[in-house]
Amino acid sequence: MTRRSPWWDKTIHADRRPLLLLRNRIRDAIREYFRAKGFIEVECAALQVSPGNEAHLHAFATERIGTDGARRRMYLHTSPEFACKKLLAAGERKIYSFASVYRNRERGDQHAPEFTMLEWYRAGESYDAVIKDCISLVGLAAETAGSKHFRFRERQADPFAAMERVTVADAFGTHAGIDLLSTINGAEPNVSALAAAATKAGVKISADDTWSDIFSRVLVERIEPNLGLGKPTILDEYPRSEAALARASAHDPRVAERFELFMCGVELANGFGELTDATEQRRRFESEMDEKARIYDERYPIDEDFLAALAAMPNASGVALGFDRLVMLATAADRIDRVMWTPPED
Repeated sequence: MTRRSPWWDKTIHADRRPLLLLRNRIRDAIREYFRAKGFIEVECAALQVSPGNEAHLHAFATERIGTDGARRRMYLHTSPEFACKKLLAAGERKIYSFASVYRNRERGDQHAPEFTMLEWYRAGESYDAVIKDCISLVGLAAETAGSKHFRFRERQADPFAAMERVTVADAFGTHAGIDLLSTINGAEPNVSALAAAATKAGVKISADDTWSDIFSRVLVERIEPNLGLGKPTILDEYPRSEAALARASAHDPRVAERFELFMCGVELANGFGELTDATEQRRRFESEMDEKARIYDERYPIDEDFLAALAAMPNASGVALGFDRLVMLATAADRIDRVMWTPPED
């Protein structure tokens, strides 16, 4: 098997360099966007006591050795979210961060184990405000790159077109023929009802699949490839069980204030109306870690300081946006490695 030439090969770097310079220009433009709106840029420590508490997020673990030789297990963060929310509790109102984040078990044309996340928060504002930020940043990236269209492989979208906003329930009905909300009418999601609907839609399931397993498989196979084609798409109102850090919707307790932004079938951003109920947040974290233990035989500690900070945190909305993916689409690169200055080693 022939080994692919390294990214630091002069010819390969010369080919990638125009995209990397555009990356810098897009980053500068985004910084100016946030400065003009009164945001403060913050830097969050990557080393944390907990990397996050979602069942399918996988962290890099390390060990901190104290001056007395005592050893403590630590993690590289999968997002700056916990630290940013502590800053909101401390009194910050509008913050953003370009953070290097780390996720294990992730590698592919759209994924890297280390990547740059753009995360921002607005205290005291609805998540409609951060949705507007997302759409503005899409247009800004395209304008800065001189791109009339975002492209990924054979798919394209107009970054300046009016956004499409669709609920998760409507997307399941349109693209999979599934009445999703009818499977979550009770206190617990109805696994057998969703399994039957997924099977009828031609989605393969396993006997031990949970409701969340089936939901995720339908989402990945049938919904996501059809989103963000021709225009930006906001996929809104995720089921509460799929929104561990978001507050429940005021108009329907079955769903949460969680949205994702898609372009060209690629997920670009994930945003919440933030949950600030520490008791409910603990319950959700423990449930997520129980699921992680069931599937992967591991669990991560809960950040007790984070839960304590929620008591002082104001109502807020926030978004995590994959900056590398944004650049990839704005420059029509065919994989994420091409827009990273020093791609992860394989």
